[in-house]
Amino acid sequence: MKKICVYSGSNLGSRLQYKEGAKILGEILAKNEFELVYGGSKIGLMGVMANEVLKNNGKVTGIMPKGLFSKEMVHENLTNLIEVKNMHERKQTMAELSDGFIALPGGLGTFEELFEVFSWAQLGIHKKPIGLLNTSNFFDPLLSMLTNTSVEGFMNESNIKLLSVSDSPSLLIEKMKNYIPPKMENKWSELQ
Repeated sequence: MKKICVYSGSNLGSRLQYKEGAKILGEILAKNEFELVYGGSKIGLMGVMANEVLKNNGKVTGIMPKGLFSKEMVHENLTNLIEVKNMHERKQTMAELSDGFIALPGGLGTFEELFEVFSWAQLGIHKKPIGLLNTSNFFDPLLSMLTNTSVEGFMNESNIKLLSVSDSPSLLIEKMKNYIPPKMENKWSELQ
């Protein structure tokens, strides 16, 4: 892995731990010489993480749709800023540039981006590692929902193994470095 795409909140969240987790991850990315690929904003957890990567002499590529957001939101110190036409092109460009994905706590946009690459992995479109930084157990309800989805027969249990999960940024990076895509069961449990 050389480039890691990180999906995260454009807000800081209600707990100081979210900001601290983003800072630690940014520092670890830079020290491991992973280039950060992200949404290009200077606000929220996105800005905190990008600032930390840059502070530690790392490279940061931001992908931002032209005219969709205020110019004040665009991080002005990026190594590389790529402007795209729309949100679909933004996600596609982020996915194409990256060798792995990490989701930090965030809102609807973070979940949408995470589920897209998660779904693509399930379908075999990519075999890149996907990590969840489970700061303050933020993703526990999601993991419970995924387990229930499997128990209820809407997803095979092997799909959950597509996610690497840790509350420690350094352990999460190690899991992703050592990721071996699981052998996937047939997507459909029975043909109807």
